[in-house]
Amino acid sequence: MDHHDRHTAGFKERTRLAEARETLLAAVTPHERTERLPLADADGRALAEPAVAPADVPSYDRAAMDGFAVRASDTFGASGRSPNVLRVVEETVAPGEAARVHTGSDLPEGADAVVMVEHTDRFGDELEVFDALAEGENVGERGEDVREGDALFDVGHELRPSDLGLLRSVGVDSVSVFERPRVAVVPTGEELVESDPGPGQVIETNGLTVSRLVERWGGEASYRDIVVDDADLLREAVESDLDHDVIVTTGGSSVGERDLIPEVISEIGEVLVHGVALKPGHPVALGVVEDTPVVMLPGYPVACVVNAFQFLRPVLKHVGSLPTRPFPTVEATLTRKIPSSAGTRTFARVRLDESGDDPTAEPTRTSGSGILSSVALADGWVQVPEEKEGYEEGETVSVEGWEWSV
Repeated sequence: MDHHDRHTAGFKERTRLAEARETLLAAVTPHERTERLPLADADGRALAEPAVAPADVPSYDRAAMDGFAVRASDTFGASGRSPNVLRVVEETVAPGEAARVHTGSDLPEGADAVVMVEHTDRFGDELEVFDALAEGENVGERGEDVREGDALFDVGHELRPSDLGLLRSVGVDSVSVFERPRVAVVPTGEELVESDPGPGQVIETNGLTVSRLVERWGGEASYRDIVVDDADLLREAVESDLDHDVIVTTGGSSVGERDLIPEVISEIGEVLVHGVALKPGHPVALGVVEDTPVVMLPGYPVACVVNAFQFLRPVLKHVGSLPTRPFPTVEATLTRKIPSSAGTRTFARVRLDESGDDPTAEPTRTSGSGILSSVALADGWVQVPEEKEGYEEGETVSVEGWEWSV
């Protein structure tokens, strides 16, 4: 195929975004590798087995207030004008007795209620009680927080700091979690250099950005050296990383003379999708080699980031059995028009101004997928769905925040 044919044959049929993502996920199976971790190391990890409470919490009846533990029947009829008088003891509470307790302390044997200290007056060993209590009043019962055998979290639950506290409170000290999905990040391109670019050269940024996104999304990134546009070298790079759960390449996914990676993948595996109806970044390609998904991101930095969010993030979460949560959104008024083409999903970068009563969203740039600052300086994006030809100035739109901006 000559240079002209490559371009004209490139993307006559672009797959819709949702269909492309579903096609990729349907071709991938979650890994089943697990490891046991101490609670302190399990933040953000997905449970590989249900978490069940091995004991009641609390494991005893406890005082829910500072005051005196009593038998409720000994307070019947007590009032501000006519207190009941009890004898103060140290531990076991017999009829006519009370014992000093503090919030959270064990309820003494024999007691079934706690009278608040402000509803009493103490004179040596005598206690005047001015409040009539019901049985169980101001008492935290055994198992009030968690019952032994309660299912606390299901398989796939992503553990948060408060979850770890709850698990420790019930006596769990370690958990079985899925291993973090392993992702090989392979930057490609003849023009890329690590530093000091000369004429026609570009500093490699996509691999750095994508590998850090992988870590934020719960994966473990292997950030590879730059691979030049050579079919044999690209094939070797992909084949050497097939032990990873996901391979992601950056650059070389279009239909130019040097955009070889989809051809390489089609020779050693299968290209599921090449060309998606989204902007920026329609040249993205998705494939599978020996059951390992390969996400081929475009080389333009903005297109690379947008496609990483739309394809790499969900496949990484799927492979690692991690939940894919929706992005945080803010309703805002557009300060300028956002153009879009019917049939294409457009991602417009915007800056949010939430200083007033009504948030506003200002597009940073609606075209130019090579302008990385338009992502770095934006707070999120507005998605224009395929059936709309843009949004007008003054319309209310939903701004999806980057995960690092919240």
